[in-house]
Amino acid sequence: MDKILLLEDDPILSKEICAFLNSKGFRCEAVYDGDLFFRALHANTYSLYLLDINVPKINGLEVCSMIRQSDQVTPILMLTAYGEIQDKRDAFQNGADDYLVKPFHLEELYIRILALLRRSSRPQESEELLRIDDLEINLSQMTVRRNHMPIELTPKEYQLLVFLAQAKGRTLSKQTIAERIWDIHFDTNLNTIEVYINFLRKKIDRDHTNKLIHTRPGYGYYLSNHHDA
Repeated sequence: MDKILLLEDDPILSKEICAFLNSKGFRCEAVYDGDLFFRALHANTYSLYLLDINVPKINGLEVCSMIRQSDQVTPILMLTAYGEIQDKRDAFQNGADDYLVKPFHLEELYIRILALLRRSSRPQESEELLRIDDLEINLSQMTVRRNHMPIELTPKEYQLLVFLAQAKGRTLSKQTIAERIWDIHFDTNLNTIEVYINFLRKKIDRDHTNKLIHTRPGYGYYLSNHHDA
């Protein structure tokens, strides 16, 4: 049984989410502030975290960032009333895997949780290296280097980079990326892809003359050491 830790200070919503997820076969525990979250975290092991942003003591963004300092694997889904692109960018930059704006349908929450758990339980790729120019991706160790220098990526950034690299220079549409990396099948969330491409460009390309991440206007993105490959 997958255990889920919920950080939510609205007692009615917290109770609804826990009751719903428990009815779906999960074991959902709830806390209402950041301090209690970490007490629970230190006492138990969880398969997924649900974090509201605006909570007492330590807010959800800080909690997310603190989790990622020691845990790059466990999925994090943000639940928040803030729906602006900057709020989403902040969540993803702090290590969130997905973002759900209140009010939301509990069934959609359930679908997204299943998608996150399915991705996190996928077996690792066989031990091999992906190389594009001076970029090296070690699939077994999940590490990235460029010009022999390590590059720190969030789990979602890493997944996106690997997907682009494995396409071997082919252009991948936003829809294809969304369905593979986020399991999203509708257009409203496609701006998330642009946000993550920008994250990757800053980490992979910014300090290098030869840019590897390219945009094909109207089509999508590709990874290559040749422009217009």
